[in-house]
Amino acid sequence: MTGPWPDKVSGVEICETTVLYRGFFELNLCKFRHRKFDGGWSARLAREVLERGHAAGVLLYDPVPDRVVLVEQFRAPAMESPGGPWLIEIVAGMIGPGEPAAEVARREVAEETGCTVGALEPICESLLSPGGSSERISLFCGRVDSSAAGGVHGLATEGEDIRAVAVSLGEALAEIGGRIVAAPAIICLQWLALNRDRVRGQWLGTDGRQ
Repeated sequence: MTGPWPDKVSGVEICETTVLYRGFFELNLCKFRHRKFDGGWSARLAREVLERGHAAGVLLYDPVPDRVVLVEQFRAPAMESPGGPWLIEIVAGMIGPGEPAAEVARREVAEETGCTVGALEPICESLLSPGGSSERISLFCGRVDSSAAGGVHGLATEGEDIRAVAVSLGEALAEIGGRIVAAPAIICLQWLALNRDRVRGQWLGTDGRQ
């Protein structure tokens, strides 16, 4: 360790992994031990780990009118949420074996909004709930023409009912912690708030023209 944080994770010994449930997701019981900060080994621990794969998500931004395109859809795990189960989110989808995250992002934009992505800039990779799930999401910001956004989209074969909505960046930022409570949307919107001038300069040119 060269500073307050270790450079990488090391020193994990997997003792046993048992599949408890396998359906759309998989739940495993993992027994392991790991190196402690004092250099010794932990006791043998057991934790349930939800394996649901990894995802790609993209915040759609139109730099000309300074608007973002978000999606609203029903989320069953949020039925007990104070704000209800219809969440305002960024476009996102699961990554299949061997799929590049950027290609997944572009595909999901077409399926969920009907828009076409132009420039696509990586934001970060984030663990969504590392206390219980292995899921990792690759986040992007993508350029779109927001005038083409709207309507209801999604794959009928997957029971999707997804509404696309274009709003000003300021309106979206004001809803963080209100209508917008999904972590990937919050991360992306805050990133765009910090990088807006640079992104607009790149996508429009320094003179503000397309």
